[in-house]
Amino acid sequence: MKARASFFIAIRYLWGRAREGVRYLRGAAAGIAVSLVPIIVTLIVADGMIRGITDRYMELGTGHLQVVDYNDYGGEDETIKYISGLDGVRGIWKEQHGMGMIAGKSGKTGVTVRAIEPSFWDEKGSLSFLKIIDGTNKPETDRDIVLGETLAQNLGVRAGDTVRLMTVIPTQDGRMSPRTASFTVRGILSCGYNELDALWCITNYEGAKRVFSSEQSSSTYIIKIDDPYKKADDFVMELHVKLPASYSIFTWKDLLRSQYSSYQTTRQLLLFIMALIVIVAAVNVSSATSMLALERQRDIAVLKVAGSGVRGITDIFLWGSFLTGLIGGLIGIIAGLLIGSHINEILKLLEKIINIFTGLFNGNEVKILDPGFYLETIPIIIDWNAVLIIWLFTILCSVTASLIPAVKAGKLKPMELLRKT
Repeated sequence: MKARASFFIAIRYLWGRAREGVRYLRGAAAGIAVSLVPIIVTLIVADGMIRGITDRYMELGTGHLQVVDYNDYGGEDETIKYISGLDGVRGIWKEQHGMGMIAGKSGKTGVTVRAIEPSFWDEKGSLSFLKIIDGTNKPETDRDIVLGETLAQNLGVRAGDTVRLMTVIPTQDGRMSPRTASFTVRGILSCGYNELDALWCITNYEGAKRVFSSEQSSSTYIIKIDDPYKKADDFVMELHVKLPASYSIFTWKDLLRSQYSSYQTTRQLLLFIMALIVIVAAVNVSSATSMLALERQRDIAVLKVAGSGVRGITDIFLWGSFLTGLIGGLIGIIAGLLIGSHINEILKLLEKIINIFTGLFNGNEVKILDPGFYLETIPIIIDWNAVLIIWLFTILCSVTASLIPAVKAGKLKPMELLRKT
């Protein structure tokens, strides 16, 4: 039997009338489709969360690259001019940062104080994630400070209130002396991610000098480029060649290594767990193939008598399992993409429904994604390569699972089949 004939017979078994036994393959295809929906949704949500958090750290925190002069080379103007002139560089800013303690009306906490050029907060990448809650997004004088939303809530302050920033500075005799300076809260910002909002304490260079000595703070150049995910390593190589040996260059991957690795590990673990569901669904294809072979014994006998060999009969059922995985996988992927693409709307709707019922009992508001740990809105990121791999994996599992019953069907003897039917 030619492969083309086996293929068309398999299509007939999958799309024929239900009383002919095709309900088994259709049921297996439906099971595969259902199993793929959660893995596709998980993929979209995981990638969206990772990209959303990483982008916020890059655009508002570490930058895409950081250059540090540990030996205080002194060629500051030349360095900025050279890096600014490179193709693909969106901007470069000098930042000074150090640790301190900040106190407000209702609390105090440790913070990282950042003094950076005001234009950093007007750059398109920064603006895309910034939301001004109150006041402005930049300190204007050396007595102004800008706080993250969560930090401001913890301190119990609003724009216009006064906070005290405390640090310690070394004295001439080697001891540490406390230094306190008062600042006016000029603005409160949010990036939609609690962990960053809880750390933001932003002033200008003059404000930083009020609380830090040169030994207490460190200076870095923050660089943003056009494509940080693909070109960061290329920029590092170029800068290593051109800049003096006293400079160290770090990419966002170096600066966020522990966090990014943790996110990726969690993503892989979730996908692995979801893949087990697909494997279980693929096993149903084996049962469906066995049941189909039992019900189509007369067809097998007739084909054998007509000259079909073991390979031809086996191919019919392998094609059937292939089409089952192909179609079931396609339906599941489409459904998963539709759900994943509207996951924010779905979560908001679920929250409303849940809060309607919980409001009848205790009145406590329920958040499916706690903004203290997750993004307020999940970016929709679709990894088409991963989707294709999942689809091919599903088809492979379907064919592999049906291999044994397909071979057994091909080895059935026609005379025994005819006597049974």
